[in-house]
Amino acid sequence: MPGCTIVVDIPFEAAHRLPNVPPTHKCFRMHGHSYVCEVHVTGPIGDHTGWVCDYSEIRAAFEPLRMQLDHHCLNEIAGLANPTSENISRWIWQHLKPNLPMLTRIVLHETVYARCVFEGEN
Repeated sequence: MPGCTIVVDIPFEAAHRLPNVPPTHKCFRMHGHSYVCEVHVTGPIGDHTGWVCDYSEIRAAFEPLRMQLDHHCLNEIAGLANPTSENISRWIWQHLKPNLPMLTRIVLHETVYARCVFEGEN
């Protein structure tokens, strides 16, 4: 999509466990992460505003999701029984895209060194 991409970082804290890994895997046990979700929005730069969209619109669109995720056990959220970074990213996309049609990418940082990039599904 031609245009300019803007990015807003939204942090949240959450606990989870991965139920589909072997019981000996460290992620089988309950643990937590300080997630950071990058929300990428792409579109034309407005002639009058000079921006793609207001950053506050992105934050406002994400806020209901942040309230569901922040300081909760992700396994207990509908649709996140297996809360891998990939599934969390897809869940965020599915819930955010209807209210943010110019959404082009979700990057979910699980740790400082590990992240998932989700760009929608065909």
